[in-house]
Amino acid sequence: MVASSEDAVVIQAAKRAGEPTVITVNCPDQTGLGCDLCRAILDFGLCITRGDISTDGQWCYLVFWVVPRPASSNIQWPSLKNRLLSLCPSCSIPFYFDMVNRPTSSQMYLLKLFSIDRKGLLHDVTKVLCELELAIHRVKVSTTPNGRVVDFFFITDAMELLHTKMRQDDLCERLNAVVIGESVNSCEIELAEGFQQGFSSLPPVVAEELFKQEVSGSEVCSLSPSMKRLKKADVNIDNSLSPSHTLLQIHCVDQKGLLYDIMRTLKDCSIQVAYGRFLSDMKGSREVDLFIQQSDGKKIVDPDKQGVLCSRLKLEMLHPLRVMLVNRGPDTELLVANPVELCGKGRPRVFYDVTLALKVLGICIFSAEIGRHTAFERQWEVYRFLLDDSRELPLGSSQARGEVVDGVRRSLMGW
Repeated sequence: MVASSEDAVVIQAAKRAGEPTVITVNCPDQTGLGCDLCRAILDFGLCITRGDISTDGQWCYLVFWVVPRPASSNIQWPSLKNRLLSLCPSCSIPFYFDMVNRPTSSQMYLLKLFSIDRKGLLHDVTKVLCELELAIHRVKVSTTPNGRVVDFFFITDAMELLHTKMRQDDLCERLNAVVIGESVNSCEIELAEGFQQGFSSLPPVVAEELFKQEVSGSEVCSLSPSMKRLKKADVNIDNSLSPSHTLLQIHCVDQKGLLYDIMRTLKDCSIQVAYGRFLSDMKGSREVDLFIQQSDGKKIVDPDKQGVLCSRLKLEMLHPLRVMLVNRGPDTELLVANPVELCGKGRPRVFYDVTLALKVLGICIFSAEIGRHTAFERQWEVYRFLLDDSRELPLGSSQARGEVVDGVRRSLMGW
């Protein structure tokens, strides 16, 4: 089977407002491709409302019905198509696909931004970077006593054009435009030679609570009543319907990045998907049916392996992100953590969603940073925000702290 690169990804625009756009991917298969495609779709601020997956192990055919979240988002569809095409194995080479000859990782750049502080500034800057397809890998943000902001963003450019003066000028002009009433005092972009992902140091007690592998009853009790109702999922395995595949059935409440969380978990567990369907109902629930195999091409018949897979999926779906407020001396620190895929990639748009939630809540961010932490034999991406107290939400109040955690969770999960 041969397909031209133009046919590998087809995006059919929605006919009317509110209807989904249909994305079709038809290309050679490779391990983890479904996860990579779902990550890219999530990175563009899109929600997958329905999906069909089919592969024979050599060639795959995937269809995603997607809608912007929020609906007013300005999606760059040509850029999304290019991103998805870049993830598809070349249609002109054999199916085994030479991983050695894949493009090397993108060049890392350091963006230095100096400006006057104001509420919501960090989110507005982050929004510009996302719209320009600039991925944030590490950030160091701080506010000086005289009300000025010093931001250091380590970023990569999905378009691979940040080395050009035109691209750099466009970025600085866009950043200058979001600082309402003031100008960006300085916007500097340079190569980040010798960049290494920072590792976040956390107190042992905090780290144990943040990264624990099972959610405690006390944490569930701390959720708001509406949030508790969302924290339910059914995961079942059936080996009676297919002689060569195991049927994995999932029923849960919809949330942002749900299909990505399922696919990344299966990818990290070396589980292959041969056929799958992802559907929604009118009540906001999701039904997922996946016919799967182990990496050796066999069904999952071992009860212990079945139990481990179901437990892992429940944990990753219900708690893909950890959110907590802790005291850091006299100050309050917001911690958000998500597991890193085995390939080293983190979850898209976490920084964007957290800063948006804090902006909506009217909470100023005094400093922020992104690092990585290893716990329970896996790596985590950790976002740390030192928050300024506010008159509307005094962070010394347990009720206000609960509202902050709830607001951030809802932004991250799309509820």
